[in-house]
Amino acid sequence: MSSDDVSHEASASEGADAQRNVNTSRRYFLIGATSAVAGLGVVGAAVPFVSYWQPSAKARAAGAPVKIDFSKLMPGEMLSPIQAWRGKPIFVVYRDEDTVASLTEQPHSLADPDSQNEDMQPAYAQNATRSTRPEIGIYVGICTHLGCSPKYVETENFEDTKQGGFFCPCHGSKFDMAGRVGAGYPAPDNLEVPPHSFESDTVVIIGEEGGAA
Repeated sequence: MSSDDVSHEASASEGADAQRNVNTSRRYFLIGATSAVAGLGVVGAAVPFVSYWQPSAKARAAGAPVKIDFSKLMPGEMLSPIQAWRGKPIFVVYRDEDTVASLTEQPHSLADPDSQNEDMQPAYAQNATRSTRPEIGIYVGICTHLGCSPKYVETENFEDTKQGGFFCPCHGSKFDMAGRVGAGYPAPDNLEVPPHSFESDTVVIIGEEGGAA
């Protein structure tokens, strides 16, 4: 074999090795690139999935506690404008001494004077005034009959007393100043007392358990 032939075979062998190296490198590059794209696809798919399971800002706000300042509320008044918690109106009333005394006396017939339905108020509000502070009443302003919103009545809500309370104009249900429904009216339960705690003498947080400050 001549030197030219040997040289030619060596060159051919070197060319084949170089070609194999190029093909191997290209194959590794393609595998790596494909894996990276696939990984990005998984991440891309995971992001919406994780976001789907996280509550929206609106959902978080709907269940968040609400702080109410009633520093300008005077005895005999209900706070206005009416605040809302979880989309429900919240009644905050300031009861004078005579009203508090009348709630203890129970001057008229009530369907549930002792608040036996524990679902309608926290344990710390299961008493004659249905509150932790006798002068301050806090209720969900929704009639327990068909979900109408009762109106605040300052005096003479019941025929046998001048005590105020709440009157539902839809079907005539009446509640006293502790939110207790009168006997014989369509509403089956007292007004609901929401969970609440007092941050100070004039600020209450609705949706936070705790009772009195």
